[in-house]
Amino acid sequence: MLRYVTTNDGKVREAEEYLEEVVAVDYDYPEIQADSMRAIAAEGARSAYRHVEAPVIVDDAGLFIEGFDGFPGPYSSYVEDTLGVERVGRLARREDATRARFRCVVAYCDGDGFEATPEPVDTEERRGQDIAADDRGAAATDESVAEGALPVRLFAGAVPGRIVEPRGEGGFGYDPIFEHDGTTFAEMDPAEKNAVSHRGRALASFAEWFADRTP
Repeated sequence: MLRYVTTNDGKVREAEEYLEEVVAVDYDYPEIQADSMRAIAAEGARSAYRHVEAPVIVDDAGLFIEGFDGFPGPYSSYVEDTLGVERVGRLARREDATRARFRCVVAYCDGDGFEATPEPVDTEERRGQDIAADDRGAAATDESVAEGALPVRLFAGAVPGRIVEPRGEGGFGYDPIFEHDGTTFAEMDPAEKNAVSHRGRALASFAEWFADRTP
């Protein structure tokens, strides 16, 4: 059984499209302040694994507006809570900064090491630290794990789009203002969104790897 640390039912439904046995876990892990979603997701997965003592996945996702140098990016959740989705959309359209991209990082931790591969593995402990922008994600061997850090495997997904007037009743977060191929994420049904979404792409990559990881 794989634990997905989230309280968002929509995320769980997306994961169920790719994973056979996944269950939501409500755990409010401490989120480090960082400019890198890889760092945030990796440290969240470490904290969650220590809490549940079982294999876990954690995701971190954000809206990156090109004309705003990627803002709100890793701070998307905070900006949603403080400024609101519609205000972000209005600002982007007013400044003619509508080109955007959704990005997601899925982080997996099960307490064991990983064989060295080209895919990212994070082994840097960051508890209590602020992290500058860092997308290193270098591969790690079991020897590096022996030094004490819990390794975390990282899987990324992204989808391009543009910021538009809010449309649609589905989805969550920034979905109503993010249009991909003429349709906002909030206008898509779950199957349509899963097929193209940033989280779906990251989960698909993870699921393919995880199938070989599990007996």
